[in-house]
Amino acid sequence: MGFLSVIRRWALRDKMPIREISRRTGLSRNTIRKYLREGAVEPKFKTPSRPSKLDPYADLLSAWLLAQTRKPRKERRTVTQMHADLVKLGYDGSYGRVAAFARAWRADRHQAEQTTGRGTYVPLVFQPGEAFQFDWSEDWASIGGERVKLQVAHIKLSHSRAFLVRAYPLQTHEMLFDAHWHAFRVFGGVPGRGIYDNMKTAVDRVGRGKQRDVNARFKAMASHYVFEPEFCNPAAGWEKGQVEKNVQDARNRLWQVMPFFKGLDELNQWLEDRCIALWAETSHKALSGTIADVWEAEKPTLMALPPAFDGFVEHSKRVSPTCLITFERNRYSVPASFANRRISLHVYPERLVVVAEGQTVCAHERIIERSHHKPGRVIYDWRHYLAVIQRKPGALRNGAPFIEMPDAFRRLQDHMLRKEGGDREMVDILSLVLHHDEDAVLCAVELALEAGVPTKTHVLNLLHRLIDKKQTGLPEIDPPEALALDMTPKANVHRYDDLRQAKGKRHAS
Repeated sequence: MGFLSVIRRWALRDKMPIREISRRTGLSRNTIRKYLREGAVEPKFKTPSRPSKLDPYADLLSAWLLAQTRKPRKERRTVTQMHADLVKLGYDGSYGRVAAFARAWRADRHQAEQTTGRGTYVPLVFQPGEAFQFDWSEDWASIGGERVKLQVAHIKLSHSRAFLVRAYPLQTHEMLFDAHWHAFRVFGGVPGRGIYDNMKTAVDRVGRGKQRDVNARFKAMASHYVFEPEFCNPAAGWEKGQVEKNVQDARNRLWQVMPFFKGLDELNQWLEDRCIALWAETSHKALSGTIADVWEAEKPTLMALPPAFDGFVEHSKRVSPTCLITFERNRYSVPASFANRRISLHVYPERLVVVAEGQTVCAHERIIERSHHKPGRVIYDWRHYLAVIQRKPGALRNGAPFIEMPDAFRRLQDHMLRKEGGDREMVDILSLVLHHDEDAVLCAVELALEAGVPTKTHVLNLLHRLIDKKQTGLPEIDPPEALALDMTPKANVHRYDDLRQAKGKRHAS
């Protein structure tokens, strides 16, 4: 480039003859005239088109490379394998030429994706009450002194851009249904459409174009709240860009400034309060006023909120001979009458409900343990085993479910098992909770223990007094001296023998 600049300065500015320039530079006069005629300011070299041995196989190799981009990374063939396949088809060129072709093909494809294939969008506008957008994310929080990874549901109204963030331990159906209920409750109604990606809890199979096989339970939830679900194209997150941006904004506005919490319920309440506060602090940008102002205007256009959807997931379980069912590595007890039978387990975010014969049999608080290093837990309800110990009272002594009995029952059991037949009497006392209020039975047991008479007969007597509303502890009476007895009566049962055998006849035995 500097050499051409010198030639142009000598010829155009200094008016030096071409012959003199040729003598000084050693270039031919025709070359100098060509540079000056073309007005070249930098050298250009044209690479001549040379035939290659790979030309007959270029289309085939391009098709192979395109097919590899659609396969999982671990299943893709290497360029070495492609070169070997080309050799079998008659190619006698080098591997380097095939590798250079592959590099050039990938560079061209990457450039096309960065220009025409992406980066061009159409701005979207939504009418009041028209739609909402939903998405999941993963974030961390400190709960109960531990740092826990959470699955976070983000729901955002497309017009007013009011949003709610709610945390769950899992991305399952029951968590999804619960997130929708709380979002509609906070928004004050239900929009007409819901925009989702192709999450597995909503879409069973992605078809061609907009065809989707929607999950049956998700469809039932959408029918209950009367909104139309709409699903984005695969890997097209910009079709619900508002909630995608909300995921990024939430990390700065919520998760990085989050305090410590005792439990998940406390965390979700803080998230709800903080989201509502942010509505009033954040301007809408597209419309005048804050998000809260636009939401107040949008709220009348939302459909009235129906009752909460019964968002459970049903599982069929077989009860073991030990009256237990297994769910998520944990075991839960079931009444003994359903042992060795099939029951229906309804799974909610916070509880498990056992249903059989069209009725609710029992319920347990759901335990979710994310760590696989800890063994599964067994959750007993000692009342479920009362039918078993009525037939096998000896199992009461070492029965694992009865370790969790109330303290009063445990202390009474210590007294009962010291005497012969005490296990049977203790079973009879525990069985009272099947027919009477458990608090009343507990109160009777505590009164018997306080009186120092821990027997079955005394407990039954006290229980009937409590049920009949009779006083069990009468006040002390201080009688006047005029009513004092001159002679204290003595216990004498011989007179009863006289009554039994009066006048030589035996009246009673």
